[in-house]
Amino acid sequence: MKLPSKVKIVDVGPRDGLQNEKQPVSAEIKIGLVHRLQDAGLKEIEVTSFVSPKWVPQMADNAKVMHGLRRKPGVRYSVLTPNMKGFEAAIAAPREEWPDEIVVFGAASEAFSQKNINCSIAESIERFRPVVEAAREKGIYVRGAMSCTVGCPYEGEIAPSRVDMLAGLMKNIGVQHVGVADTIGVGTPVKVQRALEATLKHYGVDDVSGHYHDTYGQALSNTLASLEMGVWQFDTSVGGLGGCPFAKGATGNVATEDVVYMLHGMDIATGIELDLLIDAGVYINEALGREPNSRVSKAIRIKRAN
Repeated sequence: MKLPSKVKIVDVGPRDGLQNEKQPVSAEIKIGLVHRLQDAGLKEIEVTSFVSPKWVPQMADNAKVMHGLRRKPGVRYSVLTPNMKGFEAAIAAPREEWPDEIVVFGAASEAFSQKNINCSIAESIERFRPVVEAAREKGIYVRGAMSCTVGCPYEGEIAPSRVDMLAGLMKNIGVQHVGVADTIGVGTPVKVQRALEATLKHYGVDDVSGHYHDTYGQALSNTLASLEMGVWQFDTSVGGLGGCPFAKGATGNVATEDVVYMLHGMDIATGIELDLLIDAGVYINEALGREPNSRVSKAIRIKRAN
């Protein structure tokens, strides 16, 4: 079995990880988290979301966060822009504060799409079309997040044919890269591989990533199953931050620390310094008043203390 020799990690903690937190997190703390992640070697960081503060109050400081970043050469900073209004807000600042990449999202479940953004899958894709076109015209890379690719809190199991359809729609409007997301963490390795196979009908393996939540403790297994298919890019969340507001009980993305430890133990390069990454997870979780949701972080910090 030939596995990738290197893996690219996108840390989604500052955006996906924090967006559901009830307690306000200051812009200064968010900026501090991004700086610690890039100092640990992260080259891809999902920073914030340009959405209505009415729906996601935690992201109301998006422009302030982007303004406060100390950008590092070679790091790509991405933001979520669900519509033209969000995209226009993301590029309202001076050019040096623009995101390098925007993220649009669609669900493989009709029920989830309706509950999440109050429209059908087809309508959501048409809503994104002008956003994708405008971003690419301005030289901003476009990534698509495909949610509920193996399971949905309303519909149950999702057939790979739904993923096939969504990936085709994403490709059709010009999305350059797609993430296959197990949004509620119910996926198991074979189911995740089927979702990836459906996606790979439309995108090359270099333009597909995995995004796995760890609700049932399957995220590392699903990451390994993806590696076996040649997938070498993954979304993770420092300290296991996050969840899904539309899926009761869904835990955060798999912890970046846990994935990096596994990859390094397999001699797969990430460019990430694990000790600094653990410190970044401690930093943000201390701000939230709790422990990082990462077994590797806990184990290494106990070892440090001894």
